[in-house]
Amino acid sequence: MPTTSNRRKNNRVHVQYAVPRRGVPSAASLRKWAGATRGVLLRVVGAREGRALNRKFRRRNYATNVLSFPYGGGRGDIVLCHPVVVSEARAQGKTLAAHYAHLVVHGVLHLRGYDHARRSDAERMEREEVRRLGRLGFGDPYALE
Repeated sequence: MPTTSNRRKNNRVHVQYAVPRRGVPSAASLRKWAGATRGVLLRVVGAREGRALNRKFRRRNYATNVLSFPYGGGRGDIVLCHPVVVSEARAQGKTLAAHYAHLVVHGVLHLRGYDHARRSDAERMEREEVRRLGRLGFGDPYALE
């Protein structure tokens, strides 16, 4: 989902909404959850765009919660699929804010080179997610209730 705006060395976290903003976290909240990251575009999309991007870039024919497109140096695009995030938050008994925060942090870590393909990498990434979310006032998203 590469964008031209993020290929420049900019010093902000940009937020785009491709869905009505009702029920979607504010740009200020999304930026806060992204932290001190710079040169990042956060785009909140609907199911159709989420599915199209996942199909094109991951060859998976369904909408997924978050996609990350790194450009190097911690910069890149993060796409959040609102209907999937809402559905998952409900199913997991989490607040929408907590789930969005988790997915923004997850996406930012991907931009910074974290991965979860191997178990050891996944454990490292999860530890960092829990640490960052704790600093933001959210609990461990992996804790069983």
